Amino acid sequence: MDIEKLKRAAAARALDMVQPGMKLGLGTGSTAKHFVELLAERVQGGLSIVGVPTSEVTRLQAESLGVPLTTLEETPELDLTIDGADEIAPDLSVIKGGGGALLREKIVAAASARMIVIADVTKWVQVLGRFLLPVEVNVFGFAATRHAVEKAAAEMGCPGPALLRRTKEGHPFVTDGGHWILDAALERIPDPAALAARLCQIPGVVEHGLFIGLVTTAILADPATGIRVIDK
Repeated sequence: MDIEKLKRAAAARALDMVQPGMKLGLGTGSTAKHFVELLAERVQGGLSIVGVPTSEVTRLQAESLGVPLTTLEETPELDLTIDGADEIAPDLSVIKGGGGALLREKIVAAASARMIVIADVTKWVQVLGRFLLPVEVNVFGFAATRHAVEKAAAEMGCPGPALLRRTKEGHPFVTDGGHWILDAALERIPDPAALAARLCQIPGVVEHGLFIGLVTTAILADPATGIRVIDK
């Protein structure tokens, strides 16, 4: 299974849903990177769109490829966001944030009329939680916030450690917003919506990687069955 080919195939299918004049949210991560590359080819061919990047990494990529960009300040309402996902459940609840851009990704998704996630079939799960759940937190009071996150997860039926994400050099990973990330190893989240609501109540939690009710369509690339489009 060539995962990168599958990711690119999913991205190409999502590109079919882009119409001239659209205002697009541009996701972050390895699959979204393929979409931005393919989008740039269409732009060079005359497609008129404007994009809002969900991270500095995506902004730099889009700028280097000539994709026209705007901001949510200038364009607060978007037509469509296309992004990757770390896990996708059958109800289209997803876990995102493996690339560290969950806060901006969620802000952009919430500003969009529709959100499409693109992925290879390995990201499709029956129950969320196998992938580490990113929780973006304020640096101040980190230890107390970490304790509260672990306590909340246990109360919601999915106990597990929440570990500080670090760079390859061993330093704390810092988001574009200047925050740290906890990666919670929960294995299985029985009620993602309840956990999402509980995490939002914790002072110090800036955002979490549970995207509930935001995704309208998932595009999965499967080597056995080809492209699957799942609508909510």
